[in-house]
Amino acid sequence: MTKKEIRAQVRAKKRAMTEAQIVSASRNLAVLFRESELYKNASSIYGYLPYNQEVRTVEMLRQAMADGKRVAVPKCYGDEMRFLWLDDLSAVAPGYAGIPEPIADEPVADDKTALVLMPGMAFDPQGHRIGYGGGFYDKFLAAEPGHPTLALCYDFQMVDHLETEEFDIPVDQVLSAGWQEGVE
Repeated sequence: MTKKEIRAQVRAKKRAMTEAQIVSASRNLAVLFRESELYKNASSIYGYLPYNQEVRTVEMLRQAMADGKRVAVPKCYGDEMRFLWLDDLSAVAPGYAGIPEPIADEPVADDKTALVLMPGMAFDPQGHRIGYGGGFYDKFLAAEPGHPTLALCYDFQMVDHLETEEFDIPVDQVLSAGWQEGVE
């Protein structure tokens, strides 16, 4: 399948999810995330705020703050993405493509070793990913290659193998989970 076909297939499955399924799978992922060595070793998390049917990350980021970690989320400026420290996860508004972003333009995050949470449409066991097509994360990681990376996804977003291109940067770890049976 092409990247376009994979994106369409995953998008259709995500749209078919109920809010209860999204919340259930997100809770399961939150447990896996907090137990991961990458999380435990991170002093800062460069997270993202969920859009549409993405994994609900806000509670995970709140927990990271409660665990004493600094949290930053991305903001787009044209075709460039920067992470901004965010102490109040509600100080956001729709930005690029309607995705929640910080209202402020500072402070710019500056932890070259922060754990970066990677959104995406599909992943494989080797950490290859298909994003949404903008290349924002690949550009960011090419400019700041020292970051450990972790992706959170639903079980159906995992595929056996993804074809990659030379500019695609694999994720260090992919965590996937489904939702509780009987949740509709």
